[in-house]
Amino acid sequence: MGNDAGLAGEEIRVSGVVQGVGFRPAVWRLARACGLAGDVSNDGSGVLIRLWGGARERQIFVDRLQADPPPLARIEAIERRASTGPAPAKGFTIVASRSTAIATDMAADAATCPDCLAETLDPTARRYRYPFTNCTNCGPRLSIIHRLPYDRARTSMAPFAMCPDCRAEYEDPSDRRFHAQPVACPACGPAVSLTALGARSECPPGDPIDAVARLIDAGAIVAIKGIGGYHLACDATDAAVVDRLRKRKRRFGKPFALMARDLAVIRRYCAVDESAAAVLSGPEAPVVVLDAAGPDRLPEVISPGLATLGFMLPYTPLHHLLMQPFDRPVVMTSGNASHRPQCIDDAAATTELAGIADWVLSHDRAIVNRVDDSVMRIMAGTARMLRRGRGYAPTPIGLPPGFGDAPSILALGGELKNTFCLAKGGKAVLSQHQGDLEDADTEEDYRRNLALFETVVEQVPKVIAVDPHPDYLSTKDGRRRAAEIGATIVEVQHHHAHIASCLAENAVPLDTASVLGVALDGLGYGDDGTIWGGEFLLADYRGYRRLARFRPVAMIGGAQAIREPWRNTFAHISAAFGWDRFAEAWGDLELSRFLKAKPLATLQAMLRRSVNCPAASSCGRLFDAVAAAIGVCREEALYEGQAAAELEALAEGGPTDNAYGFAIHSPQPQSLPQIDAAPMWPALLNDLAAGLPRPILSARFHAGLAQAIVQMADGLRRGPKETRFAKVALSGGVFQNKVLLEHVVTGLAGLGFDVLTQRTVPANDGGLSLGQAAVAAARHLPQDGIGADVLGYTRTDR
Repeated sequence: MGNDAGLAGEEIRVSGVVQGVGFRPAVWRLARACGLAGDVSNDGSGVLIRLWGGARERQIFVDRLQADPPPLARIEAIERRASTGPAPAKGFTIVASRSTAIATDMAADAATCPDCLAETLDPTARRYRYPFTNCTNCGPRLSIIHRLPYDRARTSMAPFAMCPDCRAEYEDPSDRRFHAQPVACPACGPAVSLTALGARSECPPGDPIDAVARLIDAGAIVAIKGIGGYHLACDATDAAVVDRLRKRKRRFGKPFALMARDLAVIRRYCAVDESAAAVLSGPEAPVVVLDAAGPDRLPEVISPGLATLGFMLPYTPLHHLLMQPFDRPVVMTSGNASHRPQCIDDAAATTELAGIADWVLSHDRAIVNRVDDSVMRIMAGTARMLRRGRGYAPTPIGLPPGFGDAPSILALGGELKNTFCLAKGGKAVLSQHQGDLEDADTEEDYRRNLALFETVVEQVPKVIAVDPHPDYLSTKDGRRRAAEIGATIVEVQHHHAHIASCLAENAVPLDTASVLGVALDGLGYGDDGTIWGGEFLLADYRGYRRLARFRPVAMIGGAQAIREPWRNTFAHISAAFGWDRFAEAWGDLELSRFLKAKPLATLQAMLRRSVNCPAASSCGRLFDAVAAAIGVCREEALYEGQAAAELEALAEGGPTDNAYGFAIHSPQPQSLPQIDAAPMWPALLNDLAAGLPRPILSARFHAGLAQAIVQMADGLRRGPKETRFAKVALSGGVFQNKVLLEHVVTGLAGLGFDVLTQRTVPANDGGLSLGQAAVAAARHLPQDGIGADVLGYTRTDR
């Protein structure tokens, strides 16, 4: 080949999710089809392509590569530059990976592709009924990787030497298994095994997966090793078995996830529209929360107090084979005791699950990274992330324009629903769901996962972002890390992080006009040292100004008020009009009799003296108060958000007329405007006294609260010129309430606001670390003179 202007060489650098997804063989096939010479390789920055050929052919190559990449690939950038080197002696080849500094992306685990599923179910195929069939378009990725670049030797498949047949597929660029790192077959790959736990009988003969299906059918509870951890499985239609699982696992109240063979089975129990079907059937295969509206019903013990069920489809060949005989759902909940991380270690699973499961279906491919199932729900017409895990993490999130020169940042998230985030060079890698760090085992697992991520991406942070709450374990860990490595510590206020997460996900540029951020959740540490949770912030990435809030109400007993919702009812009633008026006007209510049985004198003394009664502008605690008032989850919350979730379930589809009224006022001159629930309480209590059904009470509360939020936003934009805004960003765990979110979005859009919401990142604390990373990056980048400072308020560094 010549090397003239028409027949020249060039280097093409492709970055993004381009390793472990069949990218190099796709490049090989395309280059050959275009008549081009050269080679392609992996390195730390992604994929490097060297091409020689005509200018027209090279352009066609690039156009087709961008238009039709492999199914699991995600191209973020293509950089081209001329090459003066000589053309290769032969055509186009795939060369070995190069070891360079890591700048490429890890890929997420992917559900079984149609080709591999068909092969697994084909009696004539070499991999018939093989539970680990995979190719470059599907199979494990994050869950098995030790470090990048993504090659077999750097995964937990390293101990499995390929047989000649698998090696031939692996080395054939025309095969869909070319350089598929987990490629295996029954002759050379991982194998399943069935073990009885405790004083059980010997294992049934025959195929272990068939045996497990028979055991589940007979009422057994089985621990099953999946891609990212163990599950506990049982027959979802057998109430006694499900109840036994709850008692053994000590998971009381929280709904169980379900797996079904196909969409037809799910539709017997739930409403599944096109959007939900697409999410369920996609390569990510998350759990999707669906309305329980099918012709058949499952026992109440599956999802107590809720009107929804969480379903997923099989996502590995093992699960497909297991579910084949079942025309009904199977419980597929995380394999752990309550409040502990999901088991991934085989020996630990045998020990920890011995008192829960009767049998263990395991295999000998190690799980390197624990990855919980992702959870999504269709709300306001869009699929939205509730928990980000398998299938989505650690797919990078591109940061908006202006962040390209940000330093390396580690953001450590919050205390509950923790995630961490590594950001650099205009993109952020958000970890999979870690869990609640207040549990010692979860915190230990979080530290291990963080160390693994740092090893995989080879990133030493220059900046560490934390929540300002002094008692958060993630904050303490961040300060310790910063001191050890000499990194700068940046505190990012909790609700500012929520709003920044929403802005980043919606690609709002770095230097842009401020938005009104509405952050509603249970609690977060405020600038003034008090508890916030119902906030209206004029915000951009660099700073914010608190424009309004919910009226602060005491949390009687502090954290105890989170666990016992009735405490919030008493506090709100006391704040609205006092106990004496309540007892006089509504003393005949069952609620009154319930509260009278509590130590009222002690509670009232605590309120008077402000003893362990921190004031909180918390929207989450308002939900608890209303739920307990109408008899929902009154005495004790068995899991975080239970009262609010059950209150929402009652409101689904309920009437929106006669919405309860809220006041919007400033209690003192020059003080912040606030949403006050005081006028709502007499209306609710009167309806309760009149015997109105709870769904009506809940629907009126949701409608009234949404109206108050919309009215507050409308009033704030009519304020001084320097605090006006056109966009409203909604974030915080309260906005995972479908009824409230849809009411608020509709109301704001009707007033002409551009409404920003979260979709691919959780609105709850699982999205905090992304927001922290964005804020920390913004504070270390030059400012173009656009944004909040121009609006005339002081930025906060808390």
